[in-house]
Amino acid sequence: MPDHPLKQRFVLDTSVFLTNEIRGEDEELEETLHRLLDLIAAAKLELNISCYMPPSIHAELTTMLEERDVDEEVFSKLNTWVIKKNPARFELMIPAEIVYGFIDEMSERVDRGLRVSEKAVRKAEESRSEPVEDHEYVTEVDQVITDLREEYRRTLRQGVLDSREDFDLLILAHELEAGVVTEDTGIVGWAEDFGLRYLKGRDFPALLEEYLRAADR
Repeated sequence: MPDHPLKQRFVLDTSVFLTNEIRGEDEELEETLHRLLDLIAAAKLELNISCYMPPSIHAELTTMLEERDVDEEVFSKLNTWVIKKNPARFELMIPAEIVYGFIDEMSERVDRGLRVSEKAVRKAEESRSEPVEDHEYVTEVDQVITDLREEYRRTLRQGVLDSREDFDLLILAHELEAGVVTEDTGIVGWAEDFGLRYLKGRDFPALLEEYLRAADR
């Protein structure tokens, strides 16, 4: 393997593989995955650029790909070229300022969530228990509840770190001094707080292609 000066490391999120933003025109998911994993393989072999993934994220991604019935070669490439590594959870010290910021943000989000709930209750009181047009078995109150769930989820979870898998990704990137690659705005916000390099998943294939072209030149 060439001793290339780049030796960069990236930690990949599930969203990197599933975002529609990396698909070519008329390209199916399976084709996109093969193209991305082939780029990751070439970057490793030619430039010694390594891509990592915590086992928790790997399991999440594998489940999603199985549900989409992708072929076995995709899993083979994934297991070969994306390194699974558990983060050293007991070694990372988190600054108190970051924790304070997280507590303040969640407190504000809970308050906003309560306001969403109050609005839904008032709307339900005004609704009659009659079927929604074109939905014989769905009442207006049922529709209010469905809307509440969606809006409440967006208010409390969108743009915030909300799972152990996300935190594993950040810890591993910090440990390896690696760049974070994701489409998740919540992870991006925390990557900034942790002082980590980050890249949108949609830009990752183009980055690898440019590195490989530069190496050829």
